Amino acid sequence: MIEKQEEEKHATPPVPLLTPYKLGNFQLSHRIVLAPMGRQRSYNNVPQPHAILYYSQRTTKGGFLISEATGVSDTAQGHPNGSGIWTKEQVEAWKPIVDAVHAKGGTFFCQIWHVGRVTNTDFQPNSQAPISSTDEPITQLQSDGTVVGHFSPPRRLRTDEIPQIVNDFRLAAKNAIEAGFDGVEIHGAHGFLIEQFLKDQVNDRNDQYGGSLENRCRFALEIVEAVANEIGADKVGIRLSPFANYMEAADSNPKALGLYMVEALNKYGILYCHMVEPRMKTVGEIAECQDSLLPMRKAFNGTFIAAGGYRREDGNEAVAKNHADLIAYGRLFLANPDLPQRFEIDAPLNKYNRETFYIPDPVIGYTDYPFLEIVA
Repeated sequence: MIEKQEEEKHATPPVPLLTPYKLGNFQLSHRIVLAPMGRQRSYNNVPQPHAILYYSQRTTKGGFLISEATGVSDTAQGHPNGSGIWTKEQVEAWKPIVDAVHAKGGTFFCQIWHVGRVTNTDFQPNSQAPISSTDEPITQLQSDGTVVGHFSPPRRLRTDEIPQIVNDFRLAAKNAIEAGFDGVEIHGAHGFLIEQFLKDQVNDRNDQYGGSLENRCRFALEIVEAVANEIGADKVGIRLSPFANYMEAADSNPKALGLYMVEALNKYGILYCHMVEPRMKTVGEIAECQDSLLPMRKAFNGTFIAAGGYRREDGNEAVAKNHADLIAYGRLFLANPDLPQRFEIDAPLNKYNRETFYIPDPVIGYTDYPFLEIVA
């Protein structure tokens, strides 16, 4: 008995990020999520065989992965070699990738998106103008390296055209399930089409999709409803970044926007809300701030995933303090395919190389980051 007490006294306390979690119908073995990251290696918008290794490298039994942002239509693309899921060829190409994740015991969601005005005519069918909530272009001429080099003036969607875009998201979700994904995450963050409707510094409409908070959120919620009705709310998540100003998408009252959205989402009963910390203002920039996701976390009834510059220590703290159920890691998971194992033993991390994030090479900066060498 004394020996047992001594063992318990000296036992290593559990790492909060490495504790199990039940995500709806999915039993997770840990709380470290592979964040969605565009890697620009889906040639001609078709996922490639090298993605099988990339995603399976980052899969653990009971792990949760979210795919790169995947276009819902031929108007959804904003950079070369982004993946899509609107054609039969794309659906078939995703199947072996999803199978590889499932073979290792992972849960895999497909992030579906539309870039809206964050593109140029080179990526649009028939070189047409990009679509958006507005006809105001992004004023910056150079991107941060994650999308295209310049942005063409967009075309404001007519009110009668919006149902077609909603339907594109619905069909993309249906296709994702056909490809074998366990569910979808709707990309409502980072200045792309949905956020172009959500935020009042971009949305200058005067119809039922503009003006009031209720009207600006209407488009996003119509997509959520259509997708949930198609594949089941228990297979649907959404990503939001109310505090960020990516691609000149800012809001005058981001806290009110975030709270309105999570409270509205509750009525649909979706599986999770994935929200980006207010400290992440632009790509790669972590700023000090007093704002917090905690009010949104408390208001949302489902699983809450937090993202945005987390390390091991503050990820553990967020879970331990119940500020989030799961923590999504992007660049650290990109550079450390065995990130959960490294976090478990507090091992050193590989450094990521931003210069290789978006090159088209199927290996360099993609599947060549080293794993830990475990000495028996």
